[in-house]
Amino acid sequence: MKENPFSLWVYLSQSPLLWLTVTLLVYAITDCVSLAKHRHPLANPVLHAMWIIGSFLLATGTSYTTYFAGAQFVHFLLGPATVALAVPLYENRALVIAAVVPMLVALIAGSLTAVTSVVLLAEAAGLPRDVILSLAPKSVTAGVAMGISEMLHADPSLTAVAVILTGIIGAIIVTPLMNFVGITDFRARGLAAGVTAHGIGTARAFQVDEIAGVFSSLGMSLNALVTSFLVPLAATTLIQ
Repeated sequence: MKENPFSLWVYLSQSPLLWLTVTLLVYAITDCVSLAKHRHPLANPVLHAMWIIGSFLLATGTSYTTYFAGAQFVHFLLGPATVALAVPLYENRALVIAAVVPMLVALIAGSLTAVTSVVLLAEAAGLPRDVILSLAPKSVTAGVAMGISEMLHADPSLTAVAVILTGIIGAIIVTPLMNFVGITDFRARGLAAGVTAHGIGTARAFQVDEIAGVFSSLGMSLNALVTSFLVPLAATTLIQ
């Protein structure tokens, strides 16, 4: 009896292990390409893994729900990975303490700029209030941003898209931008990456320099706290 040639695919596509394997394999390949290109900003492994997997899901007609059921183990690992950022932070605590005052000033300036710039630009473009509120927390990590969006009765799914795009764009432009403006201090470069581009920017910062990664992880964490206060304030004072 001749078997259906697609029966194996139908079986595998329903297996959670398939999508976990696809996710890890695609990221490993894109990371190898990034390494071969000497970590060029445009060879960002997150960017390329995202469109490759998205194209694969579209080509196979796989829903995001089915994909996430398999890839959720990677999502689970985000928690331990975030906690692990405390290790290099502790090892470099003397550097952090020595720079605490300028770091806090830069953090507040960066948070204010990230929130007010997108709110004012979106208002100038005539976007609806719920869209503006969805975009306002774009520079913090997705979990916090979506929580802020829900609290303001905005659209958390739109917020998630804005967060991911912000992170990828930030990770791509942070190094050439810092080189262009002549900022060579990896503490400043890292903090800027964390405040503006959250976890994706932090991953990029660790690829460039460990000190940049330490300050980026600190900037990402503190910016989530500051933004959670700033966005509701902006919603009541800036948005008509």
